[in-house]
Amino acid sequence: MSIPRRQMPLIVLLTLTPPLAAQTAAPLRSAAASITETDVKRRINIIADDSMMGRDTPSRGLELTAQYVADQFKSFGLKPGGEKGTYFLRYAIDRKQLDQSGSIVRFMAGGQQAQMDLTHDARFIFGGVPTGTVTGPVLLVGGPLTTEDAAKLDVKGKLVLFALDYGKPLPGSVQQALFALAQGGAKGIIILSNRDSAAFAQRVAQQGHPHLNVQGDAGEGVPPFLEVHERALGPVLEAASINLAELRGAATLTSQMAPGVEVSMTITERVLEAASAPISIGVLEGSDPKLKNEYLVYSAHMDHIGITPGKPDSINNGADDDGSGTAGVMELAEAFTRKGARPKRSVIFMTVSGEEKGLWGSRYFSEHPTVPLGQIVADLNIDMIGRNWKDTIVAIGKEHSSLGATLNRVDAAHPELHMIAIDDRWPEENFYSRSDHFNFARKGVPILFFFNGVHADYHQVTDSPDKIDGEKEARILQLLFYLGQDIGNAPERPQWNPESYKKIVEAAK
Repeated sequence: MSIPRRQMPLIVLLTLTPPLAAQTAAPLRSAAASITETDVKRRINIIADDSMMGRDTPSRGLELTAQYVADQFKSFGLKPGGEKGTYFLRYAIDRKQLDQSGSIVRFMAGGQQAQMDLTHDARFIFGGVPTGTVTGPVLLVGGPLTTEDAAKLDVKGKLVLFALDYGKPLPGSVQQALFALAQGGAKGIIILSNRDSAAFAQRVAQQGHPHLNVQGDAGEGVPPFLEVHERALGPVLEAASINLAELRGAATLTSQMAPGVEVSMTITERVLEAASAPISIGVLEGSDPKLKNEYLVYSAHMDHIGITPGKPDSINNGADDDGSGTAGVMELAEAFTRKGARPKRSVIFMTVSGEEKGLWGSRYFSEHPTVPLGQIVADLNIDMIGRNWKDTIVAIGKEHSSLGATLNRVDAAHPELHMIAIDDRWPEENFYSRSDHFNFARKGVPILFFFNGVHADYHQVTDSPDKIDGEKEARILQLLFYLGQDIGNAPERPQWNPESYKKIVEAAK
């Protein structure tokens, strides 16, 4: 039977639509299927081999890893995304030593003064070394301090004096609570200590050991943390009517301003040696003439903690942390470069260093981006995805932007992966601020952080390649591939939830 000519377009369209749709989906399925258990394990075995010597920042093993990643990016046909036409963005590192005698902490109240350097009654714990003298309104804090309580305190622009009782076992959450004070905008945190004198003296001596810092980093966003022994403050505390025993013994959290107390700190360091560390970056240009000027980022950290001397097996291979994420970025880069898998937006594949030192590499990129940060629509960060549950991956940050709903939709559309992306299981641990995505988030880039949680081998020499579940990781990466396709082809870029934007982005300004 012949078909009237006027009916041909509609009938042809109806006839051809299913095959065309199938052809459109087929390249994506083929690209996703290129992410395999075999490839995942092969790459992790290279990254976490003993020859990499634990990939400390800086180290020869880290350089070898960065070159391996760059060589893979080049083989996939990615464009160099670093500086000067290379696949590398480098940042300078100084080996420094605290100038203990030249670093001064001063307390004043009611005509009384206590001034000390960092050789006896005070010590620098960690944090940024500020430029110049730090001072500000003083907030006294005592009693049990949880992360949730710390997040509620108004500490912005203040020096926080926290009366910590070392005569009792310290709660496991105290460190995260102190980090929460830092995130709240405190200018500095000083622990008022009743630690045993011998133990305190030992820690004072240890602070003189050389350490590494990113060159020119004055500690933006990371206030200095100090510990001052109460024995040096007696007259000042008495003049200010501050009873440390009462503060420490409070049954619930107590906080109060101390308007009659003035505190200042000046911390200085000496530069002993200069070095540098790499970030490896490859770029897949998008297919849309307009949207290719926007970017989706996949990130992971390629560094680990190096060598632990004095053990028969002293190399911390870091197979899960974060060999799994580094291999994942390469797997995703290869999948996106398969025929028919190039999205409309451009995609940046990035492996940073210095994460274990304090998110150095991602922070440097956020301050010295190779593309305008405002054109980065999302960061999907991958840190430890090769262990634990067979069918579950935690996606931290789902509640903060439209990326959460996008992930849920993509996840539901791919039941064949048998992988469920769940919400943060450990909000009290504050993992949101503990990996490289945070440096994107604080600059206004929506993020999701994919993380399977810690385990007994975390930061141990036993985090070895043989314990990686490559089959599980491959399915997680396939989910991330489909998620990236959705983000990369969507008409609109992801959006922050307004309250989260205020809490995370505006608070960091």
